[in-house]
Amino acid sequence: MRQLIAGNWKMHGLTAEAESIVGPLRHAGVLERDLLVCPPATQIAATVRMLAGSGVGVGGQDCHAATHGAHTGDISAPMLRDAGAQYVILGHSERRQDHGETDPQIRAKTQAAQAAGLRPIVCVGETDAERQVDRAFAVVGAQLLGSLPDSFTGGAFDGIVAYEPIWAIGTGRTATEADVAAMHLFIRSELTRRFGAAGQATLILYGGSVRPTNAAALLAVPHVGGALVGGASLKAEDFLAIARAK
Repeated sequence: MRQLIAGNWKMHGLTAEAESIVGPLRHAGVLERDLLVCPPATQIAATVRMLAGSGVGVGGQDCHAATHGAHTGDISAPMLRDAGAQYVILGHSERRQDHGETDPQIRAKTQAAQAAGLRPIVCVGETDAERQVDRAFAVVGAQLLGSLPDSFTGGAFDGIVAYEPIWAIGTGRTATEADVAAMHLFIRSELTRRFGAAGQATLILYGGSVRPTNAAALLAVPHVGGALVGGASLKAEDFLAIARAK
């Protein structure tokens, strides 16, 4: 199973910046890992056009659970799909914390994404305080249970899970390889228990201060199916170095 290196641009990326990131990716050549970029919504359609034929995927950073309606400022999953997106990040800790998103809300968004033909990347992760009192596994387990639908039309959950310890996002701190191995094994066991063979095949990304200097070690950890990259995805050179890390 090929690993996926996904770049979450967050609230970065005016037109000139998007072009400077995407250009080198378009000409990256054959890679051993799949690439995905998730720009802000204003850049999705343009990024899709720039990456046409390159094999690099494009995704959104969030979607509404409804397909349409009186939801000023929100974007639906069908709208993302219409713009050319193939994936969507859901339940990122910044959405959970800054916007108060709950597991049931994320579950509804995940169902909407799947129904629209998008592949959801559902984020889970604990705070530093939760880890310090040995609640990391309980928190992540509850998020998995609450955020992932039991089934969709046509089958079980077939998206992606991203483990991002909140204390390692944008802080420069990175979970140890042992921490990552333990949590990814736990997530794999939970997915397998719930979804059977589909859970065995689900990609589990690691995210949290992934850089060219630590990517090789993190990507070699068992059950790590790739990386969800934040700041380093804003520089094409760094993003490609992560994708090529050995």
